[in-house]
Amino acid sequence: MRTRSWVLGACGALVVAAGGAGPAGAVSEPEADLALHGSAVMTGDRVEVSLTPRNGGPAATPDASVLLRWSVPLAEAQQLPRGCARTDERTVVCGIGALAVDALGERLTVAVRLKERPAEVTLEVDTAWLGGAVDRDRTNDRLKVLVLDTGDPYAF
Repeated sequence: MRTRSWVLGACGALVVAAGGAGPAGAVSEPEADLALHGSAVMTGDRVEVSLTPRNGGPAATPDASVLLRWSVPLAEAQQLPRGCARTDERTVVCGIGALAVDALGERLTVAVRLKERPAEVTLEVDTAWLGGAVDRDRTNDRLKVLVLDTGDPYAF
């Protein structure tokens, strides 16, 4: 019985630390709606992705980041922009900063080199972090884009 009381006490402390409990003990979380729009261009072994985030609200986000994942491995050496980090052989995560409600964030441009020269690549764009906010509409921030080695921009 003593262990059970400690566990329940710890859980109660977590609820209070997370902002308190709402009706019926539910913890309320801020809600934001991140939309990612941009384009990707592939030429040889290089792919350049440019995107602009937008937060439809209803809450602002204090910090956010996006995940870019390619269907093929990236070259070992990369020159990534400030705020971006490679997380595995095919994935880069980039911070996009705070996002006010109904406002556009700063444009992010990421150029990568692929390990080989495929004729096409699939790019997955996804939200990695929303500063603790919840996004219930993932249709506009979780995207897949087929990019052909044509030098033409493919919009998303």
